[in-house]
Amino acid sequence: MSSNRSSDSLLPTETLELDSGLSLVPRFKLNLTVHRSDASVKPLDEWQLKRSLIDFLKTSSVIVPEEDLHIRKFKDITKRKREDPVARGKLFIRQLGFLPSSSEDQEKKFNEWQKTVVAKMNGIELSLVGVKFKLSVEIPQSDDFEAMRKEWEENSAFGGGDRGHFRGRKREPDTIVLRGVPSRWFAETRVSSKPSMLVTHTIFSAIGKIRNLDVAEDDGLGKDPEEDDEDIVPGLQCKIVVRFDNHTEFCKALKVLCGRSLQKQGSRLKADYEVSWDKDDIFRNARSQTEENSRSMPKMPAGSNYRSEAARYQPYVPRYSENNTRSKRFKE
Repeated sequence: MSSNRSSDSLLPTETLELDSGLSLVPRFKLNLTVHRSDASVKPLDEWQLKRSLIDFLKTSSVIVPEEDLHIRKFKDITKRKREDPVARGKLFIRQLGFLPSSSEDQEKKFNEWQKTVVAKMNGIELSLVGVKFKLSVEIPQSDDFEAMRKEWEENSAFGGGDRGHFRGRKREPDTIVLRGVPSRWFAETRVSSKPSMLVTHTIFSAIGKIRNLDVAEDDGLGKDPEEDDEDIVPGLQCKIVVRFDNHTEFCKALKVLCGRSLQKQGSRLKADYEVSWDKDDIFRNARSQTEENSRSMPKMPAGSNYRSEAARYQPYVPRYSENNTRSKRFKE
């Protein structure tokens, strides 16, 4: 269900329209882990497991297409310990139209429904051609805003050192990290296939006031040496780091990004990204590294093209002012 609401009042089952034909569409994601529950050593049949789970969900009036259920076996299953998992996967429930559309207590009802689904699926035993498997289910932290809030509050209170405080004040996160989105969706049309800072800034300005950002190619998401993995073509995905103007803007943006996928008009692809808060103080550490380099770096001759690696985390200044006029290079 699409909505004209602002990001401040967006309901959990509503879609937020962004710039460049992009939109944030709601979905419910679950992480799955499969263990053996008998003495058999027969290999896991992924197709049978998927059909069994899809049929089980239908009994709860939850419809999941096969392409929204991903199962990957671990390598060398016969060599793994009996208590080790044999596979893991992800489940995406996108058809949420059966949930109440009124704003009254919708967030509370949606959270209750999520807990009900997890309770029904977690611990179920599946019999696949006489071989029994046990399923463990959990909501990933990247889809749970309250879990992330609890984590950064605990980090601030018990992290030790100066990570939780800055100049005597309590330090609250203001930066999100987004991984697993197509680079071409953030590129300048007919100019390049690489992600653009300007395009990215324009898109994310819809969910909060931005102080700084960085975007770069990212091919590491989803890689696991223990899984039977598919080849990942380099350069297709990017990692976006956005620092918002303050903690309030950050919270508003993170809450909107949690529990949603990115979709582009005219494309059937849905980018099921992962979002988290910045635990590494990326921009602050880059600034400190820049200051340290400037103190230790010898003076360079005029016309040198030397540029520090940390320099790309310096504050981004749009090429256009707020009234959409191009910034003037010289005084008139």
